[in-house]
Amino acid sequence: MGFASGWLKARALFPDLIKEIPDDRTGIIVVVPASGELLIDKMLDSLSLCEPPGCKTEVLIIINAKPGADVSFLRDNRICADKILAWKKAHRDCFFQVYFYDTGQPEIKGWGVGLARKTGMDEALLRFDKINRPQGIIACLDADCTTEKNYFVSLCNAFQPKNKSACSVYFEHPLTGPDYPDKIYGNITIYELYLRYYLQALHNTLFPYAFHTIGSCVAVKAEAYMKAGGMNRRQAGEDFYFIQKLVSLGGYFSLNTTTVFPSPRESMRVPFGTGVTIKRLMTDEKGSLATYNIKAFRALRDLFGSVDALFGCKPSEVQDYYKTLSPGLRSFIAEEELTAKISEINANVAGQESFMKRFFIWFNMFRIVKFLNHVHPAFHEKQDIRIAAREMLMSAGIYPSSDSPQDLLAVFRTLEKNSEWLS
Repeated sequence: MGFASGWLKARALFPDLIKEIPDDRTGIIVVVPASGELLIDKMLDSLSLCEPPGCKTEVLIIINAKPGADVSFLRDNRICADKILAWKKAHRDCFFQVYFYDTGQPEIKGWGVGLARKTGMDEALLRFDKINRPQGIIACLDADCTTEKNYFVSLCNAFQPKNKSACSVYFEHPLTGPDYPDKIYGNITIYELYLRYYLQALHNTLFPYAFHTIGSCVAVKAEAYMKAGGMNRRQAGEDFYFIQKLVSLGGYFSLNTTTVFPSPRESMRVPFGTGVTIKRLMTDEKGSLATYNIKAFRALRDLFGSVDALFGCKPSEVQDYYKTLSPGLRSFIAEEELTAKISEINANVAGQESFMKRFFIWFNMFRIVKFLNHVHPAFHEKQDIRIAAREMLMSAGIYPSSDSPQDLLAVFRTLEKNSEWLS
């Protein structure tokens, strides 16, 4: 019995998929779901140009299709498999091993990218279980991604400390090039600006667990993957929910020493996310994207920056504190709810650090999103992302060279790459 054998027996969707025994020195397994991917070799080419890490490495591709997929889609999956085989034959001396498994069209309720990713990550866990390597790294990538050349080395180095359990890898979408129309590059610029504004705004609230939640930019140690309950079964948004579980375990961090380059392409394979947003922007004549008003985040900062004073407080003191909150927060949280929650937390902690930890377990990312949706438009109007991003920068004393999404994004990228957060 390995460290994960019991867990896998109870929770894995499929039995042992890859029959080849993993090398005892395997330290990184990259999991890639692939659905109708005809350019899978581009991703493999990118990985093959990387610097080899100080451990053995595998790339595990899960080819899959939803029940009812049409004949042309299944044909594309067969072409994808043929391309992988041809690539392996032409790259016998590559420093990583490539494996793939075609799930066909599983009769599993809710099959989608979440279950495809889970299938691959569970298999990676099984392979680390076989060599008793609970500290092995399971990295997620998508079939249309490329990476910086130090991708594997950065992963290997970043996870050396035992207290590091999982991370979000820094990313940048391509903003120019010959592969897509100019409008797609323009729209992905707007969308990435939206993502980076949101993360900066979360950090600005003093929320301690603000991270990007992009499925192709996540890595986790095998043992932490198991402790988090594994990847969930959602057809979309699986990355968001999975990362919230990882964050709650502790040891989650942002890895900014390397870069993943996700595709800017449009897609309707999932209900929301990058591909769907780009497709919607392609039909929008204004090419605009609305985001949460910066004033809503400032209301959260007022709460998060002062709630530590409630440690050890009596209910009457919590009620007095409640009156100081913004109208939007008071509309979102009833006085009785806040008083009861703070009393409960105080009854179960011995110090302020534990108090704050329990508070943010309650007022977590899910609650933040609910709050933001609640106060828009009742208390705040959403803003065009260009206006909101510029306002945030200027309030921190940063004056971009222009109002263009490209210039604004360049500033946000630099700040985030250097782990600098606006205040």
